[in-house]
Amino acid sequence: MTIPNRPRLADMMTMAVGEIAKLPAEMLILLQEEAEQTVRLAKMQKDWLDGVLDRRYAIIAAELRNREGKDTGTVRFDDGGVTVVADLPKKVEWDQEQLAATVERIRAAGDDPDEYVDLAFKVPERKYGAWPT
Repeated sequence: MTIPNRPRLADMMTMAVGEIAKLPAEMLILLQEEAEQTVRLAKMQKDWLDGVLDRRYAIIAAELRNREGKDTGTVRFDDGGVTVVADLPKKVEWDQEQLAATVERIRAAGDDPDEYVDLAFKVPERKYGAWPT
């Protein structure tokens, strides 16, 4: 859809909110599509740059962590007068079935599992939709 003299995102940032709200629906849709495209492009560019930085610094960061005797965490080093901060967060994945069994053992022993673990429930939309009413 081509609309002559339609505002672009850059124009919108200089317009009052009330003025934007009065635009025809077709123009608002075009602005929204342009914003979504801009977000997709920015994410793609950031992902690309993150990959470049990982390629450049991952080995150095891993060697520094190894020297410090750790597998995860933050290390800092200089590259041409710039301090590089490389963070590798600890990602713990728990065996859910084993955790459930442990919670039951805690309960069976007469203790309160809430003192030791945080419980969370999740319901996939598909299962929620199948729930009898």
